Amino acid sequence: MTEEVFDGQAAHREYSIGCFNAAWKYLDKEPLELSEIDELLCLAHASLWHWKQRDDCKPENVSVGCWQISRAWAKVGSVRAARLWARRCLEVSEALAPFYLGYAYEALARAEALGGHETKACRCLNQARALADEVTDSESRKLLLKDLDSLS
Repeated sequence: MTEEVFDGQAAHREYSIGCFNAAWKYLDKEPLELSEIDELLCLAHASLWHWKQRDDCKPENVSVGCWQISRAWAKVGSVRAARLWARRCLEVSEALAPFYLGYAYEALARAEALGGHETKACRCLNQARALADEVTDSESRKLLLKDLDSLS
């Protein structure tokens, strides 16, 4: 009888991506039921946790994970949590390419708009738009601009 060896890294790879992708089912849905809110928040947080367990985790992965968590909290109306995770995203993204930094400012703009802080939201949105101009990959730039336009 052979004993099966558990590959933790393979599990973290599958769950980090699987949870991230599954969260989009709820991020794109209107309205959410209470059970779906719970599922969305669990998935977004689990995705980042699994990413952080991976040997190949990079700051870009953490940035995207923090961004998704901020987006999830904004989706369910929690200004405080959305802002907290947007700020974490910004901290992680400051040394990264304009695409990631632009999304950090997008998350901050979304959180501030949700909180009714239009001046702060506008500043963050303008910063994100300026960074979008620096994104060299056209598909990545379109993706960022689409999300920014959803805030206008």
